Amino acid sequence: MHQQKRQPELVEGNLPVFVFPTELIFYADDQSTHKQVLTLYNPYEFALKFKVLCTTPNKYVVADAAGAVKPQCCVDIVIRHRDVQSCHYGVKDKFRFQVSEQSQRKALGRKEVVAILLPSAKEQQKEEEEKRIKEHLTESLFFEQSFQPENRAVSSGPSFLTVFLGVVCIAALMLPTLGDAGSLVPLYLHLSVNQKLVAAYILGLITMAILRT
Repeated sequence: MHQQKRQPELVEGNLPVFVFPTELIFYADDQSTHKQVLTLYNPYEFALKFKVLCTTPNKYVVADAAGAVKPQCCVDIVIRHRDVQSCHYGVKDKFRFQVSEQSQRKALGRKEVVAILLPSAKEQQKEEEEKRIKEHLTESLFFEQSFQPENRAVSSGPSFLTVFLGVVCIAALMLPTLGDAGSLVPLYLHLSVNQKLVAAYILGLITMAILRT
């Protein structure tokens, strides 16, 4: 009896991949940052295989660089910087996550995470404060222009509510998970794995909706 083949539903390279955080920052003067954790989420109804690649593998140690994630689950991947030298300050390295179905070899989706080594956390905090001030000024200018009594053409694109929900989901995924030790974030802001999976699922729907606009 001829077995009916399952028709492919996923296009190679188009599957959204959810990895958080989306950037790794190592500080030379803070040894606790030399080992960090990336979390790969699978909000889909099927299992995923993953592989972690790096542009400079000699600088990092990646625990469990390949493996599988069950449906609607997540997996933590520990990355350790083993070459902390001043000559690497400010150099951006990239980790690429490739995912595929367990029964297939082709990569259904890819996600890149930037890693950078900085000399001190204090300098970074100063730069972030300056960036927040610039963003605040930009937002103020935007609202002033938006409320001017002029008839403006409505630009196509995602709605404000869609963008807001996306930002909320990203913020939820970046919060610590229940049970994480040593976090400076208050305990009531620690989310469970199930809560993060819901946020990742909603973010996936929002991503697809934005791509279709």
